[in-house]
Amino acid sequence: MNTALLIIDVQQALCAGEYRAFDVDRVIERINLVAAKARQAGALVVVIQHESTGELLRHGTPGWQLSPALDVQASDVRLRKRAADSFHGTELQSLLQRHGVHELIVCGLQSEFCVDTTTRRALALGYPVTLVADGHSTLDNGVLGAAQITAHHNATLANITSFGPRVTPVAAAELRIGA
Repeated sequence: MNTALLIIDVQQALCAGEYRAFDVDRVIERINLVAAKARQAGALVVVIQHESTGELLRHGTPGWQLSPALDVQASDVRLRKRAADSFHGTELQSLLQRHGVHELIVCGLQSEFCVDTTTRRALALGYPVTLVADGHSTLDNGVLGAAQITAHHNATLANITSFGPRVTPVAAAELRIGA
């Protein structure tokens, strides 16, 4: 299997309370569906957690923990990061190379930050990306609503052509892995 699923920042601080992402319960259900499909197909599943020096996502704090609704299995690889780009300062690229990964599926939080930045970096590194169109979210930003931001990123990322590899937005229910 040459595909890996990246589940980005589905952490308690972004799933509950003041920074709760829009429609996050259903987004997590869809991420769990995609993760089950990935595991069944033998794809590598990488669960990524952001950490910062601030209290919200400080390593080990309650907010840093993964959402209890997220289905994480012992076979999943856990990866800590400190930047919006999941590749920056992490072993993600070497992990993907060791596993012979040539294609990525991306989902998680937040659409305009870590999902966007990681997807763009993946393209720059030569990975075609399937973006789970209904498997990422964010919160309102005072200019746009969260649903608008997510839809905007589905459209914008799918229209990037300069890297060669492309982003294909696909709904969780329609996603086929290894088929």
